Amino acid sequence: MKTQWMVISALLFALITAIFAVINVDKVQVNFGFVQTQTPLILVILISTLLGGLTVFFFAIIRQFKLQRRIRGLEKQLASQSAAAPESASGMDDVHTDAEYMMEDSARFSRREPDSKENI
Repeated sequence: MKTQWMVISALLFALITAIFAVINVDKVQVNFGFVQTQTPLILVILISTLLGGLTVFFFAIIRQFKLQRRIRGLEKQLASQSAAAPESASGMDDVHTDAEYMMEDSARFSRREPDSKENI
């Protein structure tokens, strides 16, 4: 669902940018610092949007690679820890036993009869 909203918002942004660019077709002076040029505003808008999108894309790719590398490292660490410790020493038996005790306690309290008024 999140991906669908991202695609819809990206398409909406592209449509708004295209409409804005088509409306603004006048030539403008662009100063690049070392050269000045007369360029149609539509090109300035479209190129700026494209460069911004590519920048965001490359940062997202870099983040994705870092996260994948971290996941692989954590999976290796987990595999080495689970191979080093036998299953009975992992503490899972204790958790199961604790859960059984909790269930027995709750069953015992739910079976308890309410105090009668005679004891008052």
